Amino acid sequence: MKVLSVVISSFLFGTSLFSAPLGLPEVPVPEDNPQTKEKIELGNTLYHDPRFSADGKVSCATCHAQEKAFSDHLSVSKGFTDKTGARMGTRNAPTVINAAYYTSQFWDGRVPSLEEQSKFPPINPVEGGLHSWDDLTDMLKNDSYYVQQFNEVFGVSKEEITIEHFTKAVASFERTVISGNSKFDRYWYGDEEDALNAQEKRGFEIYVGEGRCVSCHTISQTSAIFTDNSFHNLGIGFRALGKDELEVASEYSDILAKEIAKGKDKVAGDELVLEHKRFSELGRYAFSKEGDDMGAFKTPTLRNIAKTGPYMHDGSMSTLEEVVAWYNFGGRMSPTDPVTPFLDGGIRPLGLSTEQMIDLVAFMRALTSPQYEQIKE
Repeated sequence: MKVLSVVISSFLFGTSLFSAPLGLPEVPVPEDNPQTKEKIELGNTLYHDPRFSADGKVSCATCHAQEKAFSDHLSVSKGFTDKTGARMGTRNAPTVINAAYYTSQFWDGRVPSLEEQSKFPPINPVEGGLHSWDDLTDMLKNDSYYVQQFNEVFGVSKEEITIEHFTKAVASFERTVISGNSKFDRYWYGDEEDALNAQEKRGFEIYVGEGRCVSCHTISQTSAIFTDNSFHNLGIGFRALGKDELEVASEYSDILAKEIAKGKDKVAGDELVLEHKRFSELGRYAFSKEGDDMGAFKTPTLRNIAKTGPYMHDGSMSTLEEVVAWYNFGGRMSPTDPVTPFLDGGIRPLGLSTEQMIDLVAFMRALTSPQYEQIKE
């Protein structure tokens, strides 16, 4: 049965699959997965198909919905429903918008590409709940529509369909979920002096100046993806652990080693960080084992940030005002709170006034693309 999917013509940039809107560079496309209209359409259908989950109700679009700026507006994502109810994860669902520009995927960067990223949610015990990738490919092989589509797009027979074909199609669709042309882009790259109002311009000056936001949420002379594609400990996670972070790291390593010994080397870490809050807060360290990565998470893009809350890797902040205040106090809720261990060296008090913080938030709202303006914050 063919699954109805959303109209994607708005993502295909007119006649070219590769031209990007104002403010963004050319979309990077891997050599082994070139973009084609047919593959993108197939990926769009797969992205919205809820059958690739244990309860038949969870698709990629469940946590990354177009009408919610390709996020879910929840603090942490809700997966499939089992006998105990809906399974809840430990991390906030990052928007898919402009994820094509990331050099790694997931909050901890544990995989290098959109293709690799799309493999894991269907078989994660919290998200999709399928037992294996064979469960997913069996569904594809038993659907006459998909058998035909995979043959036309990849030139494979029913028996030859693999998880790699699934992920290549989904990733191709996700590479079309691109948006620029915000008020900021029209001002900075389109030379429209009046595109930003006076408050937004003041906020921009703070962004590149006293606020030091541009250090991690980068802007270049020709384009801006608003991320350094790196990892930083902002002081968010460890305050919720309740035990020594090194003890948690040791406990995680012991359990991971046992899971790998069982032959679960490809999925063990993915399962542990979404099932257990304490392991989730290890951040990048859980996969790099580098001390500097303790509690560090990927810098997200700020494009459409006003429409993709809640914020931080655990969704612990509801508003942009809270986020700016957190940075202003140097990674704390107030100047009297203790400093978090392993805090990134660049996180220190900013000394911004209330008016400056308000202006900075106004600038971040000017990073919204026209197609997402109608979405409520």
